[in-house]
Amino acid sequence: MHGLKEMLIQEQKHMEDIIRKAKVEAEKYPEGYLRISTDRGHVRYYHCTNDRYGTYIPKDNQQTPKQLAQKAYQETVIRKAELRLKQISKLLRDYADDEIEQVYLSLHAERQALITPVEPIMKQLVDCWINETYKGKEFMEGTTVILSEKGERVRSKSEKILADYFYRNNIPYKYEKPLLLKGYGVVYPDFTLFSPRLRKEIYWEHEGRIDDPVYARSAVKKFIGMRRMESSRASV
Repeated sequence: MHGLKEMLIQEQKHMEDIIRKAKVEAEKYPEGYLRISTDRGHVRYYHCTNDRYGTYIPKDNQQTPKQLAQKAYQETVIRKAELRLKQISKLLRDYADDEIEQVYLSLHAERQALITPVEPIMKQLVDCWINETYKGKEFMEGTTVILSEKGERVRSKSEKILADYFYRNNIPYKYEKPLLLKGYGVVYPDFTLFSPRLRKEIYWEHEGRIDDPVYARSAVKKFIGMRRMESSRASV
């Protein structure tokens, strides 16, 4: 599963953060633990240190039971988080996002030619996406011609800077590739990028005239439509 390793790393950091915070909190509380006894609907709290029965905590002392209960909770959280952290660390040692792809890539070229991978390898996906044809938005007659280093015509100098950056850094992109948004119609994001790691398209909209109210409203509406489309894809 592509992207799983990054998710595991993020979860690892999350568990480490939980453990660190829980240990700091646990150190604030008194020694021992809380024993709770109920008798005919009456609840009694006992502070246990050297014996199992402990010392009765008077009703007017509400702080100590809370502290001891919180301490026990913090300690349980630490144990669970440490167990999860060990599981993640072990999995990270043995796991790679591209391990299935590497089975194919590790073969001799002559053997690769005889085999159909169980799923497209990354290079095949990128090449297929790059080679897809599309018709971008037309330019109005008389507008200034600005060309990127790739030889594409763009609409502004700032877009040229972005296009050149993508081109120089071998980031797959398409300029003003049409995108159909439900409830909005066809839009033309400034740049559509392809993430090999996520195996999906990413839309980059360069809002250069956000101080124009009409332009800003249109941009926000378009952004909401793109977010809804992304959410519907994630829920499938």
